[in-house]
Amino acid sequence: MRIAIDHAFNDPGLLRQALTHRSFGVPHNERLEFAGDAVLNCVIALWLYERFPELPEGDLSRVRAHLVNRDTLAQLARRLELGAAVRLGEGELRSGGADRASILADALEAIFGAVAIDGGFAAAEHAIKAVFGDLLRNADPGVLGKDPKTRLQEWLQAQRLPVPEYAIVATTGEAHAQQFAVECRIPGLSVVTTGRGTSRRVAEQDAAAQALVAVMQPAGANGHD
Repeated sequence: MRIAIDHAFNDPGLLRQALTHRSFGVPHNERLEFAGDAVLNCVIALWLYERFPELPEGDLSRVRAHLVNRDTLAQLARRLELGAAVRLGEGELRSGGADRASILADALEAIFGAVAIDGGFAAAEHAIKAVFGDLLRNADPGVLGKDPKTRLQEWLQAQRLPVPEYAIVATTGEAHAQQFAVECRIPGLSVVTTGRGTSRRVAEQDAAAQALVAVMQPAGANGHD
C-alpha cells in the first residue's frame, strides 16, 4: 500500500486503518479522521496566523474554512490517487465510492491523524504542508473562501460599476431533479453569461464565475486585435 505522503510510518497498520472505510470492516478510519481533522485545522490556523499577521480573525476563519473544506480535501486526495488505495465494501465500490468527495476527504484527514499518532505533531505538520503545497504558497486571502458572486460584485464595485443582474432563463427536468439556467448580465460591459445547476443559487454562482473570467480577461486575450 503506497501513497505519496511524505512520512515513513513506524506502524504501517495506522496507514492501513486510515485507508479503511467503515463499509469494508473494522478497524476503520473514523477515529483517525477525528484526530486528523483537529490536527489539520490547527496546522492551517497556525500557518495562516504566521503568514498573514495583519488579517483579522474573521478573515482567518474564512480562509481556513476554504482550505480545509470537503471539496478542497477531495481534490487533494484525487491528486494523491487515494481512491485507488481506499478499502471499500463492495456496495460502496459499485456505487462509485472510490471517487466520492466525502470518502476521499475523510480518508485524507484520517491519514493526517495517522501521521500525527505515528510521528507526532511536527510530522503531521510536515505532511500536511507537503500535501497542500501550492495551495498554501499561492494563498490569497482576498479570494479564498469568497464565492464567485461575491468576488464579481466586489470587482464591479471597485470599478464603480453597477452590480450584475441575474435572471432564470430556463428550468428543465422533473420536480425532484430540476436543472436551472440563469443568466448573469453586466450591461455596462456588454457581458452576458449563462450558468447551470441543480438550484437557482448554484446556477447563479456558475454564471457569476463565468462572468468573472470574462471581465478579468485582458484585452486581446481572445486572439483578436
